[in-house]
Amino acid sequence: MSKTLILVPARFGSSRFPGKPLAKIHNKTMISYVVDNCDKSGFDYAIVTDNDDIEQEVLNLNGKVVRVDDDVTTGSERIALAYERFFSSKNYDFVVNVQGDEPLLTGEIISKVGSFHASQDFDIVTAVKERSSNDESYKNPNIVKCILSEQTHQCLYFSRSSIPFSREDVPFTWNQHIGIYSYKVEALKKFVGLNESKHENLEKLEQLRALDNGLTIGATKIDIELIGVDTPEDIRKIEEVLSE
Repeated sequence: MSKTLILVPARFGSSRFPGKPLAKIHNKTMISYVVDNCDKSGFDYAIVTDNDDIEQEVLNLNGKVVRVDDDVTTGSERIALAYERFFSSKNYDFVVNVQGDEPLLTGEIISKVGSFHASQDFDIVTAVKERSSNDESYKNPNIVKCILSEQTHQCLYFSRSSIPFSREDVPFTWNQHIGIYSYKVEALKKFVGLNESKHENLEKLEQLRALDNGLTIGATKIDIELIGVDTPEDIRKIEEVLSE
């Protein structure tokens, strides 16, 4: 049996939304939803934070938390440090990076991504949602598109541009990228040691660093509407979805 560990980067500082993990959604902190989802995945997990209040909130929830106070620029760097310091002796096969600002990412979806990776040989596995070309989000540069091989489940490219392009203007489906990543442990170590790559710098998409350096990424399809929390205004959107 493969062993999978979920690590959730949850730092206090955020230029647009300081203290975001402690923001209230229906009178519960956002990090409490994430802890609950991780609990329901069936995998081991830990919240990785740099803040006393977030640490205490997770402990109050009887959740698992570790501290990485280093000044790092990305969540993947933070979880790599956490793995090396607290979990490297426990022989995990996969590390799943679950974002601390995705309260709608259910335990079932996390489990599906992790289980799919255990059945494949990709260095990294993520998720996509299939959408229609008539969907307005196809033209939105903030929605990342993934070119995915339907035969092999391998991700060929990610872009903010409207891809694939239909030259004959016929209806088609495209894949929206969902930001959850499962890494083979060695792939995570390699990834965080790489320099920023050409296409990553152009698109401002970190996953392109992996593709530019020969790491393979696979994807499983999911059917869920996710809303990441970037600003305080996003809290209301999350509450509306949960109320439904």
